[in-house]
Amino acid sequence: MSKLSIVNEGSGNFIVDGDLTFSAMDKKTVSSFAFLTTSKQITVDLGGVGNADSAGLALMIEWVKYSRSKRVQLRFRNIPEQLLNLAKLSGLDKTSYFISAKSGLAVTE
Repeated sequence: MSKLSIVNEGSGNFIVDGDLTFSAMDKKTVSSFAFLTTSKQITVDLGGVGNADSAGLALMIEWVKYSRSKRVQLRFRNIPEQLLNLAKLSGLDKTSYFISAKSGLAVTE
């Protein structure tokens, strides 16, 4: 298990590093949504995610909901295959939030 961290790369770019799983998330990470208001356009690179589970997907959905409420454009890049497979179970892969792994980019507005 690798602890989840969100690294600010500047200019609205963030890298999620570690595991996007229930056991890797702590209360501070889950409740910290401030990074989603640092810019009107936020890009979250998920290429550093090692493992993911349904809790990781749930956290991403909360980020989407929060960013929409703040009128922030949120983009996900390099979505791990594990998260895309989980999204397929609930049909989320057919929404604008998740697109094919080939492009690696999902956009929400």
